[in-house]
Amino acid sequence: MAGKRIVLDVLKGETVSPPPLWMMRQAGRYLPEYRETRKRAGSFLDLCYDPDLAVEVTLQPIERFGFDASILFSDILVVPNALGRDVRFEEGRGPILKPITAAEIAALNGDLFHVNLEPVYETVRRLRAKLPGETTLIGFCGAPWTVATYMIAGHGTPDQGPARLFAYREPEAFLKLLKVLADHSAAYLIRQIEAGADLVQIFDSWSGVLDEPSFETFCVEPVAEIVRQVKAVYPDVPVIGFPKGAGERYRGYRAKTGITGLGLDWTVPLSMARELQREGAVQGNLDPLRLVAGGKALADGVDSILRTLGGGPLIFNLGHGITPETPLAHVEAMVKMVRSHR
Repeated sequence: MAGKRIVLDVLKGETVSPPPLWMMRQAGRYLPEYRETRKRAGSFLDLCYDPDLAVEVTLQPIERFGFDASILFSDILVVPNALGRDVRFEEGRGPILKPITAAEIAALNGDLFHVNLEPVYETVRRLRAKLPGETTLIGFCGAPWTVATYMIAGHGTPDQGPARLFAYREPEAFLKLLKVLADHSAAYLIRQIEAGADLVQIFDSWSGVLDEPSFETFCVEPVAEIVRQVKAVYPDVPVIGFPKGAGERYRGYRAKTGITGLGLDWTVPLSMARELQREGAVQGNLDPLRLVAGGKALADGVDSILRTLGGGPLIFNLGHGITPETPLAHVEAMVKMVRSHR
């Protein structure tokens, strides 16, 4: 019997007090039990593609902290990997891909896409069966722009200059890549929902490096296309958009893309967050380093978010993923602070 999934109530525009709470990257290296499972997995991608281990690590933060939502353990780069691109993760360097060329973009083939991602769908099915009834299950993908930046440079860069330059020099090939990624990402999210995800989130981690016209073309339009395709099949399933670093361009993002909830990074002023909340649910936006620091820095950060946004539809979260050096006691303290808010 499913319990009341309050994250979904907030995404319908309801105010819930205390607000529901989860953390981006909540299954991760700050947890000793995650580090143990990760050792057993071999490579990071092996962990993503092993349903037994992926379920185990997804459940770890739920068992420890009782968060209101659980997010599938996977990575945004399984999409290019499922399209046949070589992806690996190196300790201390992050993801490494073979940089894609314009000719290779034209030849991208999705014939085996869902076959390659079947282990992820199996993980979602098992999670829905194992999670507490009241815990919302979140599926996700990377936004086309963010995924494309890694495919073009072959790795993360400080300002994603290689992808920006490629987009200016090879506009047709670049728009083709965004279209392929949007179509396959939408299909990927639809399959996650089919397998049991209650809502999905689209991570656009690099939206903040673009100029205004590029933001509209590379970030807004592909995300709007994903939302359109998902809503055509599942009109009632909420979609959270997280255009990290978008700044002023957070305004209008919900209306232009069709997303339900708006994920805010920690640089978004709370006065602006309050304005954005008038249009619907917001998610965020504690600075992850306040959580590392703990003490007064953490208490002040939590308090200001709850005072400013707690009177409207809010999903409490960090403004980006939790960092590996975060003390467990600080997470426990944050959960207690949020849960005691009235």
